[in-house]
Amino acid sequence: MINKTAHIPVLLEETINALSVKNEKFYIDATFGLGGYTRAILEKKNCKVLGVDRDPDVTPAAEAIKVDFKNRFYFQNARFSQIEQLLEPSRIKKVAGIVFDLGVSSPQIDQGHRGFSFKLNGPLDMRMSKEGPTAEEFINKVEEKTLANIIFELGDEVFSRRIARNIITERAVNTITKTGQLASIIRTAVPSSKYKIDPATKTFQAIRIYLNDEISELERGLIAAERILQPNGILAVVSFHSIEDRIIKNFFLKCSQNKNLSRHIPDIPSKNHSLKILTKKPILPSESEIKYNTRSRSAKLRVAERTAFPSQFGDAA
Repeated sequence: MINKTAHIPVLLEETINALSVKNEKFYIDATFGLGGYTRAILEKKNCKVLGVDRDPDVTPAAEAIKVDFKNRFYFQNARFSQIEQLLEPSRIKKVAGIVFDLGVSSPQIDQGHRGFSFKLNGPLDMRMSKEGPTAEEFINKVEEKTLANIIFELGDEVFSRRIARNIITERAVNTITKTGQLASIIRTAVPSSKYKIDPATKTFQAIRIYLNDEISELERGLIAAERILQPNGILAVVSFHSIEDRIIKNFFLKCSQNKNLSRHIPDIPSKNHSLKILTKKPILPSESEIKYNTRSRSAKLRVAERTAFPSQFGDAA
């Protein structure tokens, strides 16, 4: 069970300060995990929080927080792109703040059987919701060109073609079923001298993002967040790699300047800006935080404030 795994929320103090939590307001922790942000918000003021996570393994952590905060905390096992619909039963239409902490949580990485880690050998899974095709099924069926493109586009991996070729060659001999097996294939495809990180890092990232549809999920989640934030409501997003950060930056710019910077997000015809960017440059973790939590080293926090203008994306979900 993941409730026994240590998890340290990244940029926690900076995120809570950015949310400017107030009494009697409603907030959403869109990536609940083990509830680090949720607990900090609830302890800050007498407010309410909806926690959302698609990983069913986080349910024990949600139940523990429910015991401590009873009528102030609610949890839904769902995707964060669904936050607009999740509010409907409560009759709450607007919220004061939303936080996203993107990427894989520490419990998922630290448990080999979840299949996210290239350091811990386990089944090739990588599914956040434990639904849909596994990484094993994907790796052993995908075409070489498609795989190379995914590794390049979602992993920023310059050796994507060589890695894809190695994977296809190896699977013709033996079915690839373990994370350790896949990591070894990747490592032998390229010289380790070319990397400051483990050579398997970017390929594992790309496969995980693809399997969990993380890019589309993030874009839909940001649009939903912009719709349901009340005027002066805060949107705080912590990302961990350049692809995520680029999407967030472009979304913020688009909603504040009406610039068409992403082909994935609909054009905005209105001249009224629905967001005001509060972080011209992303907030980065301090040296002390990186020292005690090395996984925070690549984190970036971007914050925007909802204006009183109508949503740029309309009212319909």
